[in-house]
Amino acid sequence: MVKTKQVRTHTVQCPLTRSVTTVLITDSHLYIPYDDSLLLKTFTFSACSDCSLFLFPFRKKITTILSHLSYCKPYKMSIVLTPYWSPSEGIQKLKMEARAKAPVVPGLAPPVFNMKAQMDRTLLQLRSRTSPIEKYTFLAQVKQADVEAFYKLCLEYMSEITPIIYTPTVGDACLQYSKIYRNPEGLFISLKDKGKIGDILRNWPLANEARISVITDGSRILGLGDLGVNGMPIAVGKLSLYVAGAGIRPSSTLPITLDLGTNNSSNLSDPLYLGLRQRRPSDAEYNAFMDELITEMRRVYPKVLVQFEDFSTDHAFSYLERFRNSLPLFNDDIQGTGAVVLAGLLSAARLVPIPRNEHRILLFGAGSASVGVAKQLMSFFTITGMSEEAARSQIWLVDSKGLVYVGREEVADYKMYFARRHYTGLPMKNLTEIVEYVKPTVLLGLSTITGAFTPEVIRQMSKNTPRPIIFPLSNPIHLSECTFTEALTHSNGTAIFASGSPFGSEIIGGVRREPGQGNNMYIFPGLGLGAILCRAKSVTDSMVQASALGLADSLSWDERALELVYPRIARIREISAHIAVKVIRAAQKAGVDNSTDLKRMDDTRLLEFVKGKMWNP
Repeated sequence: MVKTKQVRTHTVQCPLTRSVTTVLITDSHLYIPYDDSLLLKTFTFSACSDCSLFLFPFRKKITTILSHLSYCKPYKMSIVLTPYWSPSEGIQKLKMEARAKAPVVPGLAPPVFNMKAQMDRTLLQLRSRTSPIEKYTFLAQVKQADVEAFYKLCLEYMSEITPIIYTPTVGDACLQYSKIYRNPEGLFISLKDKGKIGDILRNWPLANEARISVITDGSRILGLGDLGVNGMPIAVGKLSLYVAGAGIRPSSTLPITLDLGTNNSSNLSDPLYLGLRQRRPSDAEYNAFMDELITEMRRVYPKVLVQFEDFSTDHAFSYLERFRNSLPLFNDDIQGTGAVVLAGLLSAARLVPIPRNEHRILLFGAGSASVGVAKQLMSFFTITGMSEEAARSQIWLVDSKGLVYVGREEVADYKMYFARRHYTGLPMKNLTEIVEYVKPTVLLGLSTITGAFTPEVIRQMSKNTPRPIIFPLSNPIHLSECTFTEALTHSNGTAIFASGSPFGSEIIGGVRREPGQGNNMYIFPGLGLGAILCRAKSVTDSMVQASALGLADSLSWDERALELVYPRIARIREISAHIAVKVIRAAQKAGVDNSTDLKRMDDTRLLEFVKGKMWNP
């Protein structure tokens, strides 16, 4: 039975249907077996993930009870969000419907039905879809119908499913969101909600469960520009990867899209567009909205870790600095991308026969992600004892107007840290000429300019170093600066390659070469899991750096033997657990953790603790 001091039974009658059910009452909870006829929507409750019981807290401090009645074990529960119109408020809201899945009654399923075969059937149906966007919508339907089946599929076929639920397919899903939209999967907060953002946040049906939120304003989606509310699939997809990659419980995820208008004329003229048909407001109005949002997030969701995603470059930097000490928050485009590139560079540098302090890094593209990467790559040099000033001198930026240097016209403030201070020549715009001048050993692309790494650029890189490190990181795949084939062909097979989107393997000289993919999915699930478990007050730079070092250290011996830059994505849960331990230790060292129990654990025990906290479907 239930592990508690006192257990009492009580009969409850529904006030409308008059149906009667028997409940169990303990000193801290009310247990109600699920019944379709019992009206439960008037209660605030959390749902047990392992059985059909609802837990209604009687006291503020609730102890977790993990032992359940044995007859409940065959049951599972799904939470369905159903939209409805609130006439009194004049808005659409969501209500939560909890549906217990009882064992199949004989006659209501085929005689030999079993879940293993059903998973195989679902995979077959998925593979029968011809286009990526059809596969995306199919998986969205699977997720809504059976969240556990969805994540079982993700875990078993991670390398196949990930490109569908996130990059590169999520880019197409965003472009077509207003056309393929069916049901709400997240929370929309618009500029019209200013002054009542707290009320909107409280409308989320799983508010008490929320522990992590991905927030986007849709102003810079991947390399696709301002998509407005069509950016919702980014938040949904990112949180799906938190669940699949780090075992974050699905009910604890909160996708939020901020609708502050759009400057995209295609959206404004689209009759199906789901967002406000107005241009984005001034910075002053934007800032006031964001200030209220973060204030209310702290009030309504004090336990939630926030990830900012796909804000425009200027807002990405300013809001990260403005709010990072107000609540546990990080920006994946700036910090996550930087961490995954740092990890890849650390792995690649092992394969290059030159000292680390002799590497020279050239970043092509100087948006928020690129500058964030540059700042994170300082650690590549400083962890070996190099000074910050010396490390900065090893990094060059190239933007749309060429080499970034002090004295050049139109250099944004956020780029000035890496502007060359001693360059006195003429403006240099041609990338081949810049590569010849800088002589980089590492070339990173974050420009979203297709084919920017021309054969001449790659050949020049090969003159600078025996193993050129070439990372075209732009997403989606059609915006990549070069392909894996091009990098290998024009470097005579010597390039060490990683990209933002997936490429297939190639055979060079009779040897199969596998490309690396610098996917942020390697970083943010473990970073988020570690921050949540240690109840971090903020996400420090040292925690982000720890995630990168943890990823670089997670390569197995066979992966190193194959000269892989990143581990295989199928091991993502193992990798995330390893990263989470590193992040927790960094938080403890920085003094921002709130979980004293974890400090008493050694690394082995802490790793087991982290793995034990991962949700499994």
